[in-house]
Amino acid sequence: MGVVVDRIATDEKLPARASVVIIGGGVIGVSTALWLAQKGVDVALCEKGWIAHEQSSRNWGWVRVMGRDPKEIPLGVESLRMWRDMDRLVEGDTGFKQAGIVYAVDTEKEVEAYEEWLEHARPFQLDSRLLKPSEIADVLPGVARKFAGAIYTPSDARAEPQKAVPAMAAKARKLGATIVEQCAVRGVETKAGRVSGVVTEKGVIACDSVVLAGGAWSRLFCGNFGVDLPQLKVLGSVMRTEPLEGPPTTACGGSDFAFRKRFDGGYNIAQRSASAAEITPDSFRLFTDFFPSLLKHSKELRIRAGARFVEEWKTPRRWKLDEVTPFEKTRVLDPKPAQNVLDEAKRNLIAAFPAFKDMKIADSWGGYVDATPDAVPVIGELETLPGFFFATGFSGHGFGIGPGAGRLVADLVTGDPTIVDAAPYSYKRFARMAKSKPDFTARA
Repeated sequence: MGVVVDRIATDEKLPARASVVIIGGGVIGVSTALWLAQKGVDVALCEKGWIAHEQSSRNWGWVRVMGRDPKEIPLGVESLRMWRDMDRLVEGDTGFKQAGIVYAVDTEKEVEAYEEWLEHARPFQLDSRLLKPSEIADVLPGVARKFAGAIYTPSDARAEPQKAVPAMAAKARKLGATIVEQCAVRGVETKAGRVSGVVTEKGVIACDSVVLAGGAWSRLFCGNFGVDLPQLKVLGSVMRTEPLEGPPTTACGGSDFAFRKRFDGGYNIAQRSASAAEITPDSFRLFTDFFPSLLKHSKELRIRAGARFVEEWKTPRRWKLDEVTPFEKTRVLDPKPAQNVLDEAKRNLIAAFPAFKDMKIADSWGGYVDATPDAVPVIGELETLPGFFFATGFSGHGFGIGPGAGRLVADLVTGDPTIVDAAPYSYKRFARMAKSKPDFTARA
């Protein structure tokens, strides 16, 4: 069956004009639309497939500040504050629950790394704290594995991606946003050196600003007009169980497993330190950008070659705006999960928490994460194309920090004071993007 996402009513017709057009109906695009609509901005969101049908519904469902890159902590703090009020805001059920998250570690070196992280987090007055080995069972009853320690944040939370993102989209539409599914954006139109509209498969929308929230598709979209976004796809795999009583209700990630309680009584389970990095042509094009990250996380990545290389090799990288694009040919990226990785996760989890030994796996799925070299998103305006904004490269963190990121993008687009400092997310930190010069001469 795979991931089952709540469906919502959407719009059939494109508006002739909108102040802002958002490309992509995942959590980042939807959050941006929600906050723009809250501000009274005329916004239209175009999704080539269906709302939240790719990684935004396939993630673990964690809402955490703990362990974030220091650059992301401000977004995490603001997002958690928003998540606490999300059910009221969207007038629906997002499955949000503050039940805490634990990272349990195997070595003293890892404990020291979290001690260092706590120093970065101290200015934000988080409730994160280190647990001694003897204290772990108090938070995670039934643990059987001996850990060197753990870091625990009681205020961290969980929510249901398949419910939350559609609920946010429905609220954005109720506030006046236009949301059109099955409507791929083919490209951007310009006038006098700035954004003037977008061309979709269903027609043209005149606009003042465009927000690219295309997730795993963003690099391909940017490449069509000469912007070299350093972003790769990483395959994450998740499985869910039938309802199960006995295991902890606090979410936990060990070095080789992760779990969190679901709203339906089951659990989402994954292998925390094993994502599949499929070799594609972009793996070679972006090798120098990602090589430092590859060295740092070599134990966590499973490099594999397969059909994906050929598929992406055959995918056009340039097209004219009156042509059918790759976005129309593949409405939803629906990769198969890496079964060997899930099998490992299951074995490791049962060894650490015997209460899982009788679990029954109900389903599993895969999803492509939009990863940047430093695992920090790209958010902000492209200086060489005024009116064009990035909101991509969330590297698997988008669901948790999505509300804050959407608000940040909305603030940038409208020129309002930003909810957090946007500078750490600038594309200029990547040399190849800083050198990019948009070219629209051959795209008409």
